[in-house]
Amino acid sequence: MAFSSLSSSLSSSSLYGYYYYNNNNQNGTTAERRRERRRFNAKGVCEKRGGCARPTRARTRCQNDDDVDDEEGCYYYFSDRTLLEMSASFSTKKLAKLANEKREKYFGNVVTFSPKVFVPLTFACRDKCGYCTFVKEPEEEEDKEEEKKRKNIFMTEEEVLSVVREGKKNGATECLFTLGDRPEAKYPAAKRELEEKLGCASTVEYVAKCAKRVLEETGLLPHVNCGVLTVEELKLLKKVSASQGLMVETTSERLMEPGMAHFECESKRPSVRLNTLRNAGKAKVPFTTGILVGIGETAEERVKSLLEIRKLAEEEDGGDCIGEIIVQNFRAKEDTRMKDDRESTLDELVRAVALARLCFDEKVTIQVPPNLTPGEEVEDGWRALLNAGINDWGGISPGVTPDFVSPECEWPALKTLSAVCREEGRSLVPRLAAHPRYIGEKMNAWIDEEVAPHVRVLSDAGGFGRGMHWSPGSEERASGMSSDDGDGISVTNLVSVNGAVEPGSSSRNSRDNNNSNNNDRISSSRNKINRAIEKCMATTATVEDVALLFETRGDDFDFVCSKADALRQEQCGDIVSYVINRNINYTNVCEFTCHFCAFSKGKFGEEATRDKPYCLDSEEIARRTKEAWDKGATEVCMQGGIHPDFTGESYLDFLKAAKTGAPNMHVHAFSPLEIHHGATSLNVPIKDYLKMLKDAGLGSLPGTAAEVLDDAVRQEICPDKLNSEEWLSVVKSAHQVGIKTTSTIMFGHVDSETHVSWSKHLLALRELHRETNGITEFVPLPFVHFKAPIYEKGRARKGPTMRECVLMHAIGRLVLGPIGIKNIQASWPKMGPSFASNLLFAGCNDVGGVLMNESITRAAGSTFGQEFNVVEMEALITRAGRVPRLRNTLYENANEERRMVGIENAHKSVVVNFAGGGKQQVEE
Repeated sequence: MAFSSLSSSLSSSSLYGYYYYNNNNQNGTTAERRRERRRFNAKGVCEKRGGCARPTRARTRCQNDDDVDDEEGCYYYFSDRTLLEMSASFSTKKLAKLANEKREKYFGNVVTFSPKVFVPLTFACRDKCGYCTFVKEPEEEEDKEEEKKRKNIFMTEEEVLSVVREGKKNGATECLFTLGDRPEAKYPAAKRELEEKLGCASTVEYVAKCAKRVLEETGLLPHVNCGVLTVEELKLLKKVSASQGLMVETTSERLMEPGMAHFECESKRPSVRLNTLRNAGKAKVPFTTGILVGIGETAEERVKSLLEIRKLAEEEDGGDCIGEIIVQNFRAKEDTRMKDDRESTLDELVRAVALARLCFDEKVTIQVPPNLTPGEEVEDGWRALLNAGINDWGGISPGVTPDFVSPECEWPALKTLSAVCREEGRSLVPRLAAHPRYIGEKMNAWIDEEVAPHVRVLSDAGGFGRGMHWSPGSEERASGMSSDDGDGISVTNLVSVNGAVEPGSSSRNSRDNNNSNNNDRISSSRNKINRAIEKCMATTATVEDVALLFETRGDDFDFVCSKADALRQEQCGDIVSYVINRNINYTNVCEFTCHFCAFSKGKFGEEATRDKPYCLDSEEIARRTKEAWDKGATEVCMQGGIHPDFTGESYLDFLKAAKTGAPNMHVHAFSPLEIHHGATSLNVPIKDYLKMLKDAGLGSLPGTAAEVLDDAVRQEICPDKLNSEEWLSVVKSAHQVGIKTTSTIMFGHVDSETHVSWSKHLLALRELHRETNGITEFVPLPFVHFKAPIYEKGRARKGPTMRECVLMHAIGRLVLGPIGIKNIQASWPKMGPSFASNLLFAGCNDVGGVLMNESITRAAGSTFGQEFNVVEMEALITRAGRVPRLRNTLYENANEERRMVGIENAHKSVVVNFAGGGKQQVEE
């Protein structure tokens, strides 16, 4: 829509309430964003400070290619008066178009839902709204014996846990507590039951007690709808929940009058409910609110209700707590005062949704419950709502618990809902009880420290739900949804590998013989993604470009992977390489405090709670090297902890021992941290020390200890380790003295680690290789969480999701391939052989080494890590339809004699001798 078109629809005076502000400050405070707003005058000229007289359009951004590209932009902000005039004069189509453009800018092609279990803790309530069938008045018994026989007013704790455990088994991650408002204030029986049976002084106290048990005993995240609350009550519930909510419903006092929906419902008084929202801001609680459509309010009153909520959302102190606006349509129900009232139409609901989107800050989620959609053709209603600005369907519990508020309206089948979303260019993605904006970097501000570990366990790096049970190091298959019909959330995994719910068939698909046109519809965000990939190919991609690729899901994810695989085909063909090697970890004693490391045992006698501390001598290193050579190896990879007794001479001794064991063995050894430690201990420059190692036979350097090359992340996971600049400097020095290195990233762990962190890491490697041409390969190393100290303390996630692992390899190819790092390796000890094979279709051309024995990943709890022999390796590659190639460390062809020796000795065990007692351990 051109600005002139918008201008013709509104008066000049109302236009003076139309603003935009730039999206570059998404992370600023509400006040900062407000200060960035720009005002247009009636002629459509931007009155930007410093003089900006460029004509603009109402398409969310200034049309000046020099200043603002498509990744940036200016969002709508309408004054109260303007929104009211738009509501009165704009067509539904025009409102929906504007709202959908605004939604697309911030939320892209993602539409979310929360897989939940619904717990109606009590049906008793002090109010009786004209439209409600949820509330049931408890019976009052004068005789105490009769009262003992009466059905409980509240669910017992065990009843709650029974429902929640069943929900967990069936895939739920949220426990929704919905209940009447303070029944003890109206019903003496409720008060007696709370005090005498449940040991609580109030309903709020009992909710907190039940939520605490749900959180601690099941891990599901409580979302509490507990009615009107004080700041203290909100804080009490915050300690045991991830989020809370209260529908404002309407701010029209008229609906409190006799005969209206809220007559004699004091807790529904607008000022009371708005004050709870204000209290939620003071308590820093992620909060859901919203309006009801069709309970007797006028269209103007709906807008005014939204505007009243917006006032609170823009307050300096706590306004950001309002993360979600629900726009819920009235459904007439039997046995209510409003059973004969007219239900709102789809058109009315669409208009309300669009106005809600246009009213609020761009990051606020707009939700509509899909099971309440009006009209005969429900799927067409979903399509209209998707294109009117919604980005969330709310909590869905098919096959687990009904919608107790509207039990006559069944939950939609997830696969059907996903199919409709896909037809409209969206990906249906599970979220948690708290929205992504409150998770990750901002977790400490919004989620209680006792709740945060439970959130981390269930979240991915973007703050969405993991959707899969799989974690790196696990044997469990990460398949698509196991339910054939998709009617429930009772599935092994809620999402496919691409992070979205696998779509089934919708009625449009079943009616359309040419349904591939729908299935293949390109999402609205595809152009941005394609431009980012083009910049990767030109080696000019920025952090923002790469981060955009990490955010892709659904069809966009598939598109990124296909582009990576096409580049792999162009650069490597169908050849998949591997190396016959052996890992030798010469000590697990380390004086550094990497919080993710389960391998390190500290100094002798300390922290030896799992494996005993050990330190291999030169004889054992030589023996292991010879044994590896006898099994066909061309490489030994040697690394270990930073032992307090080690100096630079120690590493030279290890190198000499390996060369003694097998003179022709390529020694790939010593992380940049070990190089730095060795040089420092001898008080020599790093380059000089590297030359000493090279002269002694060092063949190449592993690019480990990189973790994530973002110092904010390193400070959290390895505070005393090399910083990013120091790591890059050591690797650069190695290249300068003629020593090639690999490169790695260890990802999927802490809150501060974001898509931006990953992007910075990849671009740092790109620029290093651009300068030195010294990196042979890129090896993503997914964090294995099982025994990691930082995970056991509740400060880390369960490793990256399968989607994130695939993207790291695919985007690694797109960013690093064009600069000349053509080898992208899949780590089978982290991913498992099966999934390592799948990565061959997402940009990988190498599956690493046979290892023979591995200690670091195994110490973290991985199922994998021991030998994956030559026969198994080649079979894995062949099954994927690729051609296996034995290589050496530097990716040159290995001698065929080595391969034949490897095959002949494939099933021969290797011996592992540890210092201390002469104990032998045979690893298969």
